[in-house]
Amino acid sequence: MAHAMARDAVHIPLNVQSLSDAMHERQWETLCVSSRVKDRHSYLLRPDLGRRLSDDACTRMSEYKPQEPIDFLIVVGDGLSSSAIANHSIAVIELIKCHFPKDWIMGPIVCASQARVAIADEIAWIWKVPMVAILIGERPGLTSPDSLGIYFTFNPSLESTDADRNCISNIRPQGLSYEAAAKKLIWLARQAALLKYSGVKLKDESDITMLNG
Repeated sequence: MAHAMARDAVHIPLNVQSLSDAMHERQWETLCVSSRVKDRHSYLLRPDLGRRLSDDACTRMSEYKPQEPIDFLIVVGDGLSSSAIANHSIAVIELIKCHFPKDWIMGPIVCASQARVAIADEIAWIWKVPMVAILIGERPGLTSPDSLGIYFTFNPSLESTDADRNCISNIRPQGLSYEAAAKKLIWLARQAALLKYSGVKLKDESDITMLNG
């Protein structure tokens, strides 16, 4: 049964309209885009296509280009568990907004379907945003079909790799709490803005800082 749940979670498509509606209800500016993947079967077979925006999405991103410089961008991607996005992303974003530095400008939330982690780097690169975080469904496990992950990149580009990103994983009520995840992300972003890098060089010491603080 557990194996079937994990397998099925990978194939369930994200209800982009429902997610977009929930964001609009909260008056969050939102833009929906898609990767180069045409369907879920292709998504699983061609990870490379999920890392890049479709031609139409690139055009829409360029046309939608914000008028003022953005400090930080949130991307929401279905990844390997759309249920993780459906169940957790809104609550996590609300808490990120609560802890967001008042002197930073957050851009529109970009909802990316058939997405892999690296698609966030291209999105931020197009808009010349120095920091981006993608909330994405993690590969379903036997006990966690809806685990959410956050990947953060400073100075993202088309050449960004896994080594350039920081990961916050297992975000769900039975794992890392929404509050803890939001605080970790903002801590990483503040450190990255100060040090001018993210990834393997940026050690997550947020737990120690919060404990001492």
